[in-house]
This record gives sequence, structure tokens and C-alpha cells, in this order.
Amino acid sequence: MREFTNPAPESPPPVGGLADVVFEYALTDPLHIALGRKDDSGQWRDVTSAEFRDEVVALAKGLLARGVRFGDRVAIMSRTRYEWTLFDFALWAIGAQVVPVYPTSSAEQCFWMLYDAEVSAAIVEHEDHAMTIATVIGRLPRLRELWQLDAGCVRELYDAGAHLDDEVVHRHRQAVTPDSVATVIYTSGTTGRPKGCVISHGNFMFEADTVLRRWEPVFHSKKGDEASTLLFLPLAHVFGRMVEIAAIRGRVRFGHQPQLHAAALLPDLAAFRPTFVLAVPYIFEKVFNASRRKAEKEGKAGPFEKAVDVAVRYAEAVEARAWGLGPGPSAGLRMQHQLFDKLVYAKVRAAMGGRIRNAMSGGSGMDRRLGLFFAGAGVQIYEGYGLTESTAAATANPPGRTRYGTVGQAIPGVTVHIADDGEIWLNGANVFQGYLNNPKATDETLHDGWLATGDLGSLDEDGYLTITGRKKEILVTSGGKSVSPGVLEERVREHPLVNQCIVVGNDRPYIAALVTLDQEAVEHWLQMRDKPRPAPAQLVRDPELETEVRRAVVAANTLVSQAESIRTFRILAQPFTEEHGLLTPSLKLKRRAIEKAYADEVDALYRT
Repeated sequence: MREFTNPAPESPPPVGGLADVVFEYALTDPLHIALGRKDDSGQWRDVTSAEFRDEVVALAKGLLARGVRFGDRVAIMSRTRYEWTLFDFALWAIGAQVVPVYPTSSAEQCFWMLYDAEVSAAIVEHEDHAMTIATVIGRLPRLRELWQLDAGCVRELYDAGAHLDDEVVHRHRQAVTPDSVATVIYTSGTTGRPKGCVISHGNFMFEADTVLRRWEPVFHSKKGDEASTLLFLPLAHVFGRMVEIAAIRGRVRFGHQPQLHAAALLPDLAAFRPTFVLAVPYIFEKVFNASRRKAEKEGKAGPFEKAVDVAVRYAEAVEARAWGLGPGPSAGLRMQHQLFDKLVYAKVRAAMGGRIRNAMSGGSGMDRRLGLFFAGAGVQIYEGYGLTESTAAATANPPGRTRYGTVGQAIPGVTVHIADDGEIWLNGANVFQGYLNNPKATDETLHDGWLATGDLGSLDEDGYLTITGRKKEILVTSGGKSVSPGVLEERVREHPLVNQCIVVGNDRPYIAALVTLDQEAVEHWLQMRDKPRPAPAQLVRDPELETEVRRAVVAANTLVSQAESIRTFRILAQPFTEEHGLLTPSLKLKRRAIEKAYADEVDALYRT
């Protein structure tokens, strides 16, 4: 199949802007719990629709009083927290455009985004962020205001606008239309300078409302309960932003968690107890690997691996039944599954808060076996695919018809087309307006409403999309063999000791790889073998460790032809980090930067 269209249901065209629902819901259901917010003591407290509306109005008046006007661009540089959502809706209420900035951005990255977007005001989280922008503020002549969340800027703005009448906010809000620009989100910049994606209110309304209509049943842990989710994705990323908007529009109670590491995230999952989560595969990998390490420490590695096998086989049988290809789990498999549900699967669910039965995953590909395990363990993960340019999800696995290892079908109202060279093209009301100040890039990407994604993929007979690589990442060896590195890298990363893998070989005689280690997994691996902790340079030369990584490489090579296989590899002592400019803020590899930083190591892979 070369093209698949998922028809949109009949619905009236969108009107107004994203902030309107805040006012509508406060009027129709003022006591509804809209959000959860941590107080100074770390306890979660409820925020009603009416309370949130009042805060949005007070902040919007303050922004107007301090000179922010309709159409102005205002930057937000912060981790995921309640105030980001508050500023988003206050700015949208007065027709301003939000420019998100990753909190880990360097001074030069900040400069480029704020300069290119002609930002007139910026909100930062803390003093370090303020200092980062201060180093380049002399080159930002349009930047008039810099507010700091941790220095009390919200209260300062409330006070600044207290003298204004609420009606002034409503006049601005009523001028916002679906075609008005809501945000300019800068791409990660894996292959060059970040480009500003111009996304409208209508883009977000279509995206959020489509997801709500089609996937709303999966937001609940059981029929009739109140849907809630914990947002820990970066709000600077389009995926996190879509979750925020959909939660507000869908009356889903949600809270914010600014830290992705397990020590902070797991206690908040336990306290907030969401009914579903939206995450990237990295989160599910961490939960799975932590469960496996815990079982090994307790001397239950064998039973855990058996439980994994049972979960995968159970989910495969359920999948086959859904597609009319089998009778479902056998009686014996059901009995084994029931036993392990009490011994293993319930503990995995408890680590995620206890109530989660469904989740959505995007941002990168998820291994089929990992998705099957979670489904068998009682957490159904709906994998999807999208870009900043498509306002997050363009495809997703639908409820009841999951095909593991794929990113699902086009969401309702979207068409997926596979071009002659294998590139994925998208068409729908979620496709962005173009790149800010960059008509050349816009013309290269948008073709009569079609978005050329730069990703490669294939559609099966039912319209389910499988991602096979990225056009710009295709390696061509000196022998002329074209190789897509993604499939090899993902399979190597499945090994619990591996953190990252980058495949190299462009204009080289064969394919090779650089591999980094998962520090937590390595610590556990050493403890289980009573090995002392050596220096990193010695650790990567450990013959037993090298054998483990070689197993991962051999497993990856089974997926490709001999000419495409990884011939040799090197284990690196340090991981690729964003701080060293080797990862994007969304954790994607910066291939050119890595190959340049590790040029000596890459050259060594090809010395005979």
C-alpha cells in the first residue's frame, strides 16, 4: 500500500482560540478539578476550573500591563511545571505567540531562537537561565522584559495588571481565530541550525480534539473513573505541549513533574496515581530495566524472565485474536499469566502508580517485544508517530487494533503517503504553517499542503505504518551499499547494559558502531558478579563486558544482510550528553557532532 487515508468524522469547524475552553469550562463546571499542583510542602492540591480561569485572567492582565500585545512573541525557558501551563493560556488569551526554549539550551542556542523569533519578552525558571540569556541580551534589541519564575514573577504580574478590567482580556481573546499563530517551536537541530515551526491554534485544536475523540476510552483505568495524567514530558517539545492542550480541552486532571529520572518521577507517580501516561520509549525501558534489576537482586531473575516470556506470548495471542488470526491465549497460558500477574506484573504496574492500564508512546520507535511485555503485564501502550511539523501525532495504534512494532494508522482526518523513494508524506489539518523566516526550507518541506517528513517508512495492507529510517541518516559505504542505521542501533540498545549506540560507515569499507553503557545497569551487573568498580577506561576493556555487548551486536546483525551488518564496535567510557552538544534536548543523537568529537575512535575502527 502506498497511501492510506483515515476519514475524519463529521464535526463543525473550529472557532476561536485555545484559551476559550478555559473560560467555557469555568462557566459550565466551575468546581471541576482541572489540574493538580504541588504546594510548598510537596503535597498535591487540586485546582478547579474556576480557579485556573481566574489565574489565567490575572496573569493575562499583568502581561498586557507590562506591554505584551496581540501577535507579540514571548519565550518560555523552563522545565515542565504548573506556571508554564498558566503562562501558555494567559498568553494565548491575549493573542500572543509562545516560543518554547529547552531549559538546557546554551547561550548561543537561546540567542538564535530569541533573535530569529524577534521575541519581545522572556520567562525563565531560575537565576541560571536568567544569566544564560543575560550573556546574549546585548544582541537582542527587541527583548524588553525578562521575568523569572523562582523570583516571584507571577505575583509581580498579578499586581501589575490588577487595575485593568477583565474585559480587556476578553477583547483580545475574541480576536483570536484558528488561523492565529499559537506557538513557534524550534526543531532539535540534529542536522543544522534549528528552524522555527509555526503552529496555529487550529493545528493544536484539530490534533488535541482528534486524539480525544478517538482515544478518550484509554484515558481511564476502569470504566467511569476520572481520567488523570502526570505530565513529565518537556513542554518545550510538541508532544508535551499537545498533552497539555488535550488535557485542558478534554477535562483530564493533570499535574506536572519536572524531572525525568526515576528517583523523582516514581514517587510522584505513586502520589498522583494517574490513570494513563504519555511518554517516550525511554521511560518504559527504564521501568522495565529497573524491574528486571530488582528481580535479579532478590534472586528471582529466572522467574522474572519466565514472566516476561509469558507476558509476550499472552499479548501476541491477544493480538492474533484481534486480527482474526488465532483463538487467543490457551487455558494453560491464561493460568500462567494469572500466576505471574500477582507475582510480577502487579509490581510493574505499582511502580507506575498502580492505576495505569493504558499509555501512549511517541518521539522514537519502541521495540515490539517491549510493547508486548507491557501489554501482557496489563499496561497497553499505543505507539504513534509524528513531528513538530505535524503538531505531534500523525499516526497511532487505535484502541482494540494494536499492531505491535508499528506506529499505527493515520489519525482521523490525516492521509499518509509513501513517496517513490520511501519518504513519508503527510496531509491533514495538523500540518504546520511553515518555518519562520525560512521560505526556502518551507518550500522544500511543504508541497501543496503535503508535509515531506524526511522519514522513511512502509504501509502494510491495513494502512499501518512502520518507520524504517531517515533519509538524511542513510549511510552509503565505499562499496555503494546503502544502510539505514536506525534498525541496528535500536536492536543493540535493547541489551540492558547498553545506553546508546551510533552506527557509522559513510564512505567507509564496512559498518561499525560506537556504544555507550547504562551506568545503573553496569553498577548492578558488577554487583551481581562481585566485581570491583574499575575506572571507566578499564571497565570498557573488561572482556566479560565486551562479550555482553558483542551479543547485542550479533542480535542486531540478524536483522540485516551481511553487507549491512556491524563488523566491529568500540565501547566508550562516557555517554553522549546534551551538555557536550552530542544530543538534542529530546535525546536524539547529533550524528555529525558525535563523529567529529570521536573522530579518533571512529578512525581506529577502520585500522587494519
